[in-house]
Amino acid sequence: MKIRTSTLIELKKKGVRFAALTSYDMHTASIFDGAGIEVLLVGDSASDNVLANEGTAPITLEEIIPFGKAVARSANNSLVVIDLPFGSYEVSAEQALITSIRAMKETGAAAVKLEGAKIEQISRIVDNGIPVMGHIGFTPQTLHGLAGYKVQGRDQENADRLMAECLAIQKAGAFAIVLEMIPAELAKEISIALEIPTIGIGAGSECDGQILVWQDFAGLGERSPKFAKKYLNLRESLKEAATQYRSDVQNGSFPSADQQF
Repeated sequence: MKIRTSTLIELKKKGVRFAALTSYDMHTASIFDGAGIEVLLVGDSASDNVLANEGTAPITLEEIIPFGKAVARSANNSLVVIDLPFGSYEVSAEQALITSIRAMKETGAAAVKLEGAKIEQISRIVDNGIPVMGHIGFTPQTLHGLAGYKVQGRDQENADRLMAECLAIQKAGAFAIVLEMIPAELAKEISIALEIPTIGIGAGSECDGQILVWQDFAGLGERSPKFAKKYLNLRESLKEAATQYRSDVQNGSFPSADQQF
């Protein structure tokens, strides 16, 4: 079944949770799509998980577009969402719309995602027929402004602010909101208050969906955040395979007769 933005809203109404993963290439997109993952996010997390940058802020629109093309071309059913990189939407609603049009037109993605309570930007993009996914709580693009990797909304004032932001983002026309690194009870309250689905990452189990960076989920990186669960130890498996390959080359057992013409 082809997943649309409306599908996620229907799943929320039915009380059915859904899964999301990041993806930046044809192989993971095809595999995750085949596994039934409802949402594939072409995340700006490619910045520090693929391009070896420090943090998500350095990645550019020009760099993320090829990842978006690969994922959109390879996913048959998953809803493909592409992140708007830092610096590509903050200046004005006009800038945000121009960036969104280019991202959608050049990649074939079904929606864009942007961080923070950028209400004017969200409204302008949605008014021009482009679905928008919001993102509040810990927003990695503004890591320095948040004074590091800190859980957001622990005190009542900031909890109220985040709730108000979510309601405003919903009113502006977003079809879903990512809640990152906020207390589980607050995420539950937001999820109950909203008509659109919430997607948690470090926000407890009561969100309507969950998302993980695929390298964290598969255990590919050297370290993973506290909120991530390793479903594989892919880093160690690849290391073992590479070590065996090198050994086979050195001792002459690869290529064997089966691998020769």
